[in-house]
Amino acid sequence: MTSLLHLDSSADRSGRSVSRQLTALFADTWRAVHGTAGYRYRDLAADPVPPLDTAYCSLGRRVEERGLVPPDEVDALITDAAERRAWALTRPLVGELLAAGTVVIGAPMYHYSVPAALKAWMDRVGFPGAFTGQETGQRLLHGTRVVVISSRGGAYGPGTPREGWDVQTPCLRAYFGELGVAADDIRFISAELTMAGLVPRLARFRPLAAGSLDAARAEVTALAGAVPEAPAAGRAARPATPSARPA
Repeated sequence: MTSLLHLDSSADRSGRSVSRQLTALFADTWRAVHGTAGYRYRDLAADPVPPLDTAYCSLGRRVEERGLVPPDEVDALITDAAERRAWALTRPLVGELLAAGTVVIGAPMYHYSVPAALKAWMDRVGFPGAFTGQETGQRLLHGTRVVVISSRGGAYGPGTPREGWDVQTPCLRAYFGELGVAADDIRFISAELTMAGLVPRLARFRPLAAGSLDAARAEVTALAGAVPEAPAAGRAARPATPSARPA
């Protein structure tokens, strides 16, 4: 079964968030093609992932000391209530990512990087050994498709004054690459100059902003409506837990 994990991280839940609008378009298009059974939604701003603590670090080190320990065997290494709470917060997030054939992430650019809500999810999900097969050493996210949808108030492309200021894209590319997602399976879609409609001094860029948003919508629709992906060889398909996206 094809499956989609839909993550939003914009702090703006008013309906005006461009990244949320675009991830919603992706999800709606995807469900129109694939149905709703494999869809899972998580709002990282409405339901924040707690930051890491000592218990998470202690349990992670214990896992590291033993080499590759699959998630199903981590419980046996827990030594106290704090570690049990840390793992109870972590295990469902790991399971959602392992179950997903496609992951769409709304990642507005905040101060040139990712929102804190998304970074907290990244930190917790990246638990040692969770995405590497114990017997084979295979990267379990090989074959998973990741689509990052970013909104930016300014412009950061080649030839712009802020070219090279975008540390969000290389961060996410490196993060998911380290987890095992193939380079060709990580896609970035950006709507730029989103502040042009609000800030008077940027008014002259409104046509460029509109063009960027139109191009992002077209790319989102094309990617979401693509032919269903098959599970990677040696990776069993795992059903996602259905969840309706809030209006």
